[in-house]
Amino acid sequence: MSTLVTGSRGTVGRAVLARLHSAGHAVRAASARPAGLAVPDGVEAVGLALDRPEALEGALHGVRQIFLYPQPAGIDALIEAAQAAGVEHVVLLSSASVLAPDAEDDPLARHSLLVERALAGSGLAHTFLRPDAFAANAVGWAHSIGRGLPVRLAHPDARTAPIHSEDIADIAVEALTGGSLAGRTVALTGPESLSFREQLAVLADVLGRGIRVERISRAEAERQMGAYMPAPMVASLLRFWEAADGVPATLHDTTLSLLGRPARTFRQWAGENTAAFGGH
Repeated sequence: MSTLVTGSRGTVGRAVLARLHSAGHAVRAASARPAGLAVPDGVEAVGLALDRPEALEGALHGVRQIFLYPQPAGIDALIEAAQAAGVEHVVLLSSASVLAPDAEDDPLARHSLLVERALAGSGLAHTFLRPDAFAANAVGWAHSIGRGLPVRLAHPDARTAPIHSEDIADIAVEALTGGSLAGRTVALTGPESLSFREQLAVLADVLGRGIRVERISRAEAERQMGAYMPAPMVASLLRFWEAADGVPATLHDTTLSLLGRPARTFRQWAGENTAAFGGH
């Protein structure tokens, strides 16, 4: 019996896949675009798009567990196929945003919330992982930093607890290979509450060069962000950052309590990813 890892092109999905495989677990990689998917030798890659249910039976044959990226479209068909295939446990990469009071109407939170609800009512054993902001979100500043331009933000003092994707992967593997997390909902954060301004100061220190921060208006931020994401998502992010402006992020010691070691810091992530910002 094997574990199906969805979203195998994603940072967390790739890391979960690699860890399970190196530990000797049977694993199958799933992606909506399996062609050219880089997987370890001996790992089968299958096509799986939740809005195309005809692929579900083959992808789930012999699968005992699923590591699932949230995708509301087709989730009911996936659950039905998983039940028919004898799947025993689903570990969902959800989001801390589902706890927001407006999660039902928020386009980012609703995405994960609908999948959580479907799994909760399915009868399938499940584990929900709810990470806070990813440390890797800082890559969104790479264009400006790499060109020596100011990073322009509407809320430079918004505080998050950025989590390293490797910590998420480690906890996901613990959920898939141990029994301690079955049926649990787990909040995941990094070890520090950091404003965007403080994260940029860490990046500047690691890169060895100054990074300017420029506060802009909400309207300017909407125009800037609207060039590469839909307006509802822009509005959602700006609302979140406005609420977090100057407010310390809630920290959880999940990595320490579950894995017996401290969570990786934002500085560690920055040091491992200098190339993304034009470093060496």
